[in-house]
Amino acid sequence: MKTKILIWSLITCFLIISCTKDEETVNSNITAEEVTANAKLDIANNDVSDIVEDLEAQTYANSISGRKSDSSSSSLSTCGTITRNPAFGTPITPGTVVTKTIDFGTAGCVLNNGNVLKGKITATFTYQPEATSHTINYSFDNFYHNGIKIDGNKSFTRVLSTGANPHPVVTMNMDLTATFPNGDVYTRVGQRVREIIEGYSTPSWTDNVYQVTGSWTTTAPNATSQTSTITSPLIIKMSCAEPKKPLIVQGIITITRNNTTASLDYGNGDCDNLAVFTKNGISINIVIGN
Repeated sequence: MKTKILIWSLITCFLIISCTKDEETVNSNITAEEVTANAKLDIANNDVSDIVEDLEAQTYANSISGRKSDSSSSSLSTCGTITRNPAFGTPITPGTVVTKTIDFGTAGCVLNNGNVLKGKITATFTYQPEATSHTINYSFDNFYHNGIKIDGNKSFTRVLSTGANPHPVVTMNMDLTATFPNGDVYTRVGQRVREIIEGYSTPSWTDNVYQVTGSWTTTAPNATSQTSTITSPLIIKMSCAEPKKPLIVQGIITITRNNTTASLDYGNGDCDNLAVFTKNGISINIVIGN
């Protein structure tokens, strides 16, 4: 009897160890499909940041109408309908809490960069013309970015840098859930910092160039988590909006899961929709965009 118990104990132990190793192998396997999904979320994050930042900036450009006089200075498409509380036409004074909602409709609104949006984004902030730091809270209402449903309540802080050429630096705190058209659900928690490094002094948005840094943790549909860190700043060129829809043209994201490390390299600054995914010394091209 003792012999049988010992044999069964050894078998059970072997099975547990075997299953644990199999689970570790699966959890360590960073796939190109997951990296592509993450890249789509990066594009969505950038558009959302741009939209919310623009909603606030337009209020400071004209506190009564809440809109910039020159539509070419905004990356937003005219198919988005903006409402405000206090209502447009009402003068607002410092300290007033402002709520702005942009409704992209249900048919699909095409941004100037080619990405398709549906649903609403609501931004709330305190009107402070003299402040150098602004916090904006925003939420989504049945919002879709290129068919990906985005949920969650988030905030970002916009500060004006000091020095010879002051410019906005936006820190986005990410805590979102993304549901892809095939039903896959990803969650993302982390922080990204976006800084405009070219074009801020001109009225047109097309010559804007942004630099993005940060790190975040993404949980995939199979419940595995991976950490992404921008190890070489991402460069976003708005001038690439017309020739190519994806705007991230340079920079490297390093992805880690357990003992596995991979990278996503966006290239050398050319306006294309390709990135290079590398894992275990093997590199493949992946297509980024909608």
